[in-house]
Amino acid sequence: MEIASVEDKFYLINKPKFWTSFDVVKKVKNLGQFKKIGHAGTLDPLATGLLILCVGKYTKKIDYFQELPKTYEGSFILGKTTPSIDLETEVDQEYPIDHITKDHIFTCANSFLGHSKQLPPIYSAVKLNGERLYKHARAGVKDTELQIKWRDINVYEFKITEISIPEIKFKIVCSKGTYIRSIVRDFGKNLNSGAYLNSLVRTQIGDYSVENSMSIENFQVSKHEII
Repeated sequence: MEIASVEDKFYLINKPKFWTSFDVVKKVKNLGQFKKIGHAGTLDPLATGLLILCVGKYTKKIDYFQELPKTYEGSFILGKTTPSIDLETEVDQEYPIDHITKDHIFTCANSFLGHSKQLPPIYSAVKLNGERLYKHARAGVKDTELQIKWRDINVYEFKITEISIPEIKFKIVCSKGTYIRSIVRDFGKNLNSGAYLNSLVRTQIGDYSVENSMSIENFQVSKHEII
């Protein structure tokens, strides 16, 4: 049998928690000794789930993969906020939640459906004047001090899967460029309260599922194919 090169294809990787998307790209690049590699859609360090890595000539298909709808499942906590809108930073404010009912929550979720404009979180990799926003955030700059550009997004599905106030579990299907943390931030505001993202998994990109992905460890032992 002959060992075939694994250049010019794409891989479905299950990103571990605490790894940046660039960490995964760098690790797989070294393991596979690839010359050219890139990912099709960033995941936050605290998020897990599907990351598509394109190698060799398949890097030309990154734009195609990025345009596919993304599916996320996770949970958020009502009544508290953090500067990063997730657990990367400590809780900075608390808000009342006694007025929030299940009907309020379902109605609020439905209000996000369709096309809208969204303001990315300041703790994000979005560039402003050539600088990543998170660098401004870590330097103590507030988002109100920056001219962050609004983004056009589309939410195709927003399903509340479990309500156990203050924790709300959800499933969202959305377009490229949508920040789930921004949806959580705005969800809290719309309920006259606050909210932060507690957990997040990207389960699908188009028809590609995290169930068919491999871990970094599995990639390490299967970086060449037998034909």
